[in-house]
Amino acid sequence: MKRHFLAVALTAACALPAVAAERFALADVRLTASPFLDAQNTNLRYLMALEPDKLLAPFQREAGLPLKQESYGNWESSGLDGHMGGHYLSAMALMFAASGDQEVLGRLNYTIAELKKCQEANGNGYLGGIPGGADAWQAVAKGKLEADHFSVNGKWVPWYNLHKVYAGLRDAYRYAGNEDARAMLISLSDWALKLTSSLTPEQMQAMLRSEHGGMNEAFADVYQITGDKKYLALAMRFSHQAILEPLLTSQDKLSGLHANTQIPKVIGFQRIGELSGERTWHDAAQYFWTTVRERRTVAIGGNSVKEHFHDDQDFSPMVNEVEGPETCNTYNMLRLTDLLFLRDQQVRYADYVERALYNHILSSQRPLDGGFVYFTPMRPNHYRVYSQADKAMWCCVGSGIESQSKYGEFIYAHDGDALFVNLFIPSTLHWRAQDVKLSQTTGFPDEGKTRLRIESDKAFTLKLRYPGWVRRGALQLRVNGKPVKVDGEPGAYVSLRRAWRKGDTVDVTLPMHTTLEQMPDKSDYYAVLHGPIVLAAKTQLFADEKLNFAANATRMGHIASGPVCPLEAAPVFVSNTRDFVARFKPVKGLPLTFTAPGLIQGKGAGSLRLMPFFRLHDARYMVYWPYSTPANLALTQAATARGEAERLALTALTIDQVAPGEQQPESDHGYQAEGGDAGVNKGKHWRHASGWFSYVLSDAKLEAVVLRLSFSTLDAGRKFDVVVNGETIAAVQLDAPAGPEVYTRDIAIPAAIAAGSAGKLTVKFVAKPGSLAGGLYGLRLLRAG
Repeated sequence: MKRHFLAVALTAACALPAVAAERFALADVRLTASPFLDAQNTNLRYLMALEPDKLLAPFQREAGLPLKQESYGNWESSGLDGHMGGHYLSAMALMFAASGDQEVLGRLNYTIAELKKCQEANGNGYLGGIPGGADAWQAVAKGKLEADHFSVNGKWVPWYNLHKVYAGLRDAYRYAGNEDARAMLISLSDWALKLTSSLTPEQMQAMLRSEHGGMNEAFADVYQITGDKKYLALAMRFSHQAILEPLLTSQDKLSGLHANTQIPKVIGFQRIGELSGERTWHDAAQYFWTTVRERRTVAIGGNSVKEHFHDDQDFSPMVNEVEGPETCNTYNMLRLTDLLFLRDQQVRYADYVERALYNHILSSQRPLDGGFVYFTPMRPNHYRVYSQADKAMWCCVGSGIESQSKYGEFIYAHDGDALFVNLFIPSTLHWRAQDVKLSQTTGFPDEGKTRLRIESDKAFTLKLRYPGWVRRGALQLRVNGKPVKVDGEPGAYVSLRRAWRKGDTVDVTLPMHTTLEQMPDKSDYYAVLHGPIVLAAKTQLFADEKLNFAANATRMGHIASGPVCPLEAAPVFVSNTRDFVARFKPVKGLPLTFTAPGLIQGKGAGSLRLMPFFRLHDARYMVYWPYSTPANLALTQAATARGEAERLALTALTIDQVAPGEQQPESDHGYQAEGGDAGVNKGKHWRHASGWFSYVLSDAKLEAVVLRLSFSTLDAGRKFDVVVNGETIAAVQLDAPAGPEVYTRDIAIPAAIAAGSAGKLTVKFVAKPGSLAGGLYGLRLLRAG
């Protein structure tokens, strides 16, 4: 069935159908004074602080060439070596297009030239920094495959890593015109084609279980660049059917899945749909976008907890955990949104872009030094940590240096002689095809208006977004100072067609009002917005609290791991009715700043001010606020306190922990296995193995006394040993005790093993003959209570 489906798609790929609208070249849009231009300039400084030779080191090492400098540390020297080099190419190409900075272009061209030497030294078209990648790829070519959610033949997400290189070469060609990058991209694609040519469809799909970024998108792009259909066929072979098939029938099977693994695949589905003419692939991508946006996205435009899609009917993890929406997810959701908009110019796509740009992407950059945020906690009273240019090489740094370089990309679009104005961002546009120049001047979002000035004599249609957050009948237009009837409503584009003259002005008034947005599962948590801008408040746990907002270089430094405030201590909206939006009052002289007299109760409530989240940094904060009636407040806080006491008590006893089957926690703890497998059961992740699997836990103070393991009654009868630092400490036979399906079992760690561990405990689960080790649903290392 799958082969037939792909064959049908290929027969439709005889031409490259044009999309309904087109984006402008990034070089034709220039930002002018605004928070976005400030962010772009800050990002330029961050980019220039990165050293190309350090980013080149993994590629040179794997090609057998001498290193000019040693590689960066962190993720660049722990298995994902080279991924930042790919992101760097994309970011520099985007920054050059956005700014015209010649020094940026020089650095980009230098990096491409050095990478070209690496590819030539490899001799087969390959270009990558994966440690020992040559042997792993040789095994793949021979059909020897051992793939897990985040590994192929023992290498950490190798295709995901390579995808950054593919995308970087593509962007160096697309945005900066580097012809060597084009040739290198095609050679690298031919290498992949040859490498996978002997794999069966079943082997390909088994390999695609491992996170592989947007490899299908990369090959679709190469098809568009070359016109050679072999690359479109390769893009289809790299499309993960386990994700595509439910989407084709409008089924949401996303709960429990690693979120950012899926979004790039769907970007690829959309690209293949565009280029092949196969509408069902587009429909699958559109369904994915709709369900993620409408059912899985919080107020800032982000999604996921601990990098995973949770149950869309239960957002309690969003409140309980500190690892909230991941910035990479929003980066990729914006890329998908852009593609869907080009296909179908719906205002809902532009509304989402605006929401996510202001409240997640812009807010994820630290204005002080350009550092980037990985997780943005929605947990009340928590905070964020930011990368440092020489220390952090996370995925969200890589996507961050790209995002902050391309703010001009979605402001405008065109279709024939129609010009779409999607975003209200100060900028200039040179529409070369129509010989039109235009400028946009605005203080948005501090003021609800914008002015467009036409700088050419030309007839065309101006299509202005009527945002969903502006009330019906409230948007106003003036052309050259004279009122014009608004022919449109929220969620549509307002069209103005005329023969424009140089100097003509269009003033758009966009009245903003304050709204409440409930948590998507309709639980008693609310965010406050003014227009599209999420408002938040700075909070403080202790008057003299000192938090470190700069992340360190450790493997898990991207998590804000400081003290967690009890939920019952969070400020609360207290009102007899849920219709309390009128209680927010603007502060005179401070744009987008509000108080809520008498509404907020809790510590320091009287001094709290709500401000744009994108302006709030280096502090604890409130984005989602608990709500209660006065009568229920004491009961609600007591119930919250009981649940929090148990959770925080366990946290206090925990020295280290692993979430089995989840990518980052397992990578962070040195996961290894023989015959390992993982999956999801009712939203809970598990890990088992036919041979064995292991993790390395940290116990720096030699305090460990107990392993607390979580199992499922569904696995009753399985037998395996628990081995710590080479010594068997327990022989386990799983049973099915009464009570919850997932239960815990404590296993004591002999004092001699803990004392002699030098701070590291390798915990290994070894299957008995004919059985499986696990499934393991949770692993905690505990100190004495």
